[in-house]
Amino acid sequence: MAKPKINRFWSTAITLVAIYAFVKWGIPAASREITGMPFPLPVPTTLIFFYMALTLIALFLLVTFSDEFLDEFMAPIKKMLRGGYGKAVRTVILVAIPLIAGWQTYDYLVPRAEMAVSLRIQHPSSNFPKAYEDKTNPFAAPSDAMVKAFVEQAKSGEVAFIEQLDEDISFWMDETGPDHMLEFIATPPMNKFLDALKSGEPDMKTARDALIEKHLVEGRALYAMNCRPCHGDSVAGDGPMADGYKLRPINFTDNGTLETIVEGYTFWRVENGGVGLPLEATPWDSAMPEWKLSLTDDERWKIIMAEYNLAEKTPRIPEKH
Repeated sequence: MAKPKINRFWSTAITLVAIYAFVKWGIPAASREITGMPFPLPVPTTLIFFYMALTLIALFLLVTFSDEFLDEFMAPIKKMLRGGYGKAVRTVILVAIPLIAGWQTYDYLVPRAEMAVSLRIQHPSSNFPKAYEDKTNPFAAPSDAMVKAFVEQAKSGEVAFIEQLDEDISFWMDETGPDHMLEFIATPPMNKFLDALKSGEPDMKTARDALIEKHLVEGRALYAMNCRPCHGDSVAGDGPMADGYKLRPINFTDNGTLETIVEGYTFWRVENGGVGLPLEATPWDSAMPEWKLSLTDDERWKIIMAEYNLAEKTPRIPEKH
């Protein structure tokens, strides 16, 4: 028994409707299941227009592929115009099409002012755990024990870096043959420390400044690997992926961002990403990953240290201090 054949006009119309429904409602519905968020992630109108334009172009090429395809597509249209489905049907269609087009155009262009769906807040701090308020970055102000351990490592010529930098440092050492591996960090504080190390025992301040430089290098490397695509080289929210988000990544160089929050909040925010934010943050629909799942506490602290340094900002001091 032969399968019933759908006319090319109707198959084209069904395809258009199906693709629009998938992009408009299917993707947001799937996003809730994938992300586990209590709200969908809608597809921007511009992107819907882009998808539908590509679909129309593809269907046009298919319909006009041959005279046979084109005749089959045009057959229902010609039949309707000749009154083959009845004059009443023809009249309804010819009146409805311009009315629908006019209404859609009016609805798109008419000025409107709508109330906000919910309060839009910059920092979703209502559920910010108090335990984080007094947290400070242990790598921005290394303890005496950390400094002494660093000096001992430097004396032995075996300074421990994050594993993500091991390959780069090994390659650099093979290519340049330095006197000391810390020459990899060619900054004034590190050069001063290496000079002091050659001449004797470096003082604690010189060693601490050099250790901070080491932590900054590690933080910048981790930032480049994990954060740069969105937040950019200058932490200004202008990374190569920034334009792909409905709301651009935050600009850390702005005076109203990093300097307005305590360091512990920054750590909590990076730790939980967009997925872990409270419902009060949903107007922002943050796309930031839940970094505690892929980065250790030490790695996140070093990234935060690099962010403040690159932005040339300092964290806000808690009021009770």
